Amino acid sequence: MTAPAVPAPTPATTGEMPRVRESSGRRNAELALLIFVMLLVLAYSATVEATALDTITGDFWVPVALVAGVFLGLHVVIRFLAPYADPAIVPAVALLNGLGVAFLRRIDLAFADANERADLPIFSGVGGRQLAWTLIAVVLAAGLLIIVRDHRAVSRYAYTLGLVGIILVMIPAVLPSQFSEINGAKLWIRVGGFQIQPGEFAKLALVSFFAYYLVRKREVLSLASRRFLGIDFPRGRDLGPVVAVWLLSLMVLVFEKDLGTALLYFGMFVVILYVATERVSWLIIGLLLFFGGAVLAYVLGASVGGPFANFYQRAEIWMDPFAKPYDDGYQMVQSLLGLGTGGLFGAGPGGGQPNKIPLVVSDFVFAGLGEEIGLFGLSALLVVYLLIAERGLRAGLAVRDSFGKLVAGGLAFTLGLQVFVIVGGVTGLIPLTGQTTPFLSAGGSSLMANWLIIAMLLRISDAAGRPVTGAPGGRAGAAGGGPPAQLHGAPTEVIRS
Repeated sequence: MTAPAVPAPTPATTGEMPRVRESSGRRNAELALLIFVMLLVLAYSATVEATALDTITGDFWVPVALVAGVFLGLHVVIRFLAPYADPAIVPAVALLNGLGVAFLRRIDLAFADANERADLPIFSGVGGRQLAWTLIAVVLAAGLLIIVRDHRAVSRYAYTLGLVGIILVMIPAVLPSQFSEINGAKLWIRVGGFQIQPGEFAKLALVSFFAYYLVRKREVLSLASRRFLGIDFPRGRDLGPVVAVWLLSLMVLVFEKDLGTALLYFGMFVVILYVATERVSWLIIGLLLFFGGAVLAYVLGASVGGPFANFYQRAEIWMDPFAKPYDDGYQMVQSLLGLGTGGLFGAGPGGGQPNKIPLVVSDFVFAGLGEEIGLFGLSALLVVYLLIAERGLRAGLAVRDSFGKLVAGGLAFTLGLQVFVIVGGVTGLIPLTGQTTPFLSAGGSSLMANWLIIAMLLRISDAAGRPVTGAPGGRAGAAGGGPPAQLHGAPTEVIRS
């Protein structure tokens, strides 16, 4: 008796066509969103010129066309190299980056002579430099997608990245002030007319190292020694890593004179630790250590001064900026007045006076925008930031390997925390910091570093959405699917999500 013939597999039975349609649908949605957000930026640019110049010049569209072209180029790279990546991440970032370029050009118009505004060259001023940095940053992001085809390959260089990250953070602290200090914070490397903020690039390196370390030590750090108020606390000997990072953040606070950077690095590690171990006790310990360190620095600043004096001064300004409105508190007062002038709906693009706010192109860009787009406009921008962070966390939840989960979660949280730190500073919620607003503030270091973070999130998102080879309808393929694998000597067990 002969066995019945088995029909040859077809695309419908293997699931090949649905996979192709799914990846194509994601990229088409990304393209449609990109076109939509670029039209929004174009409308903003036209409105700025109509209000500030009483006319719309013939080349107002050129900066928007240039950034749109480079974003579309990145879209093509993603279509071929990361077809299953989240389609909402790049359009959301493109909206912020495009508005940043347009607003900085608006600031250039405000500072230009009234007779020369209509003829202001495209690549002149802060807006022109930001446009050039955008082109470079997006090319770097595309390069990372080309080089890193599997996010787990980064773990091979985890300890090297950790060392590089610490060196990048500490270089400004050991340099003389004339080569590293701007506005009281030692965060830069300045040589002649060139300056770079190395700590911005340390974020990606340190997150990769923290993720790899916690994949290896997760079980040990999850152990509890005693229960207090219903919360399991870790053993004393397991507190070493947290204390070490806490001391590093205090060194940043003291020697680099910047609360925001210290909070960013320490918060980044504690949250990755919480994601890895699922223990609330680590968050409590982290918060107690950080706030204890901040209070200690404030007390020492009041009594001893020295390296603690800068933090003490910023804390005093935060508690009462109107005590010296024309001296130490001038920046904070102008920021609050600008936000108050904007009200709910703002003065309209090009209709305010954001150029009166000191450092409006960098630290206070959020306040300058707030004067012209109002509370509703700022709330919309915060929703866009929230969307980017949420999509990054979603990629971390969906990818199957522990390293990818921790890297995606850490990077997404870092972006969100940086927005909180700078927005909290310019609104008076927390002491003012030297952080930049991601994708909006002027500065090549911040823009390049944050676009590299976005590229890594895209790579992990692609791994999370990629179907398993040979398993129709499956998820998280070559870079994230299948049973737990070995991560260069460390088991990549699945973290519960």
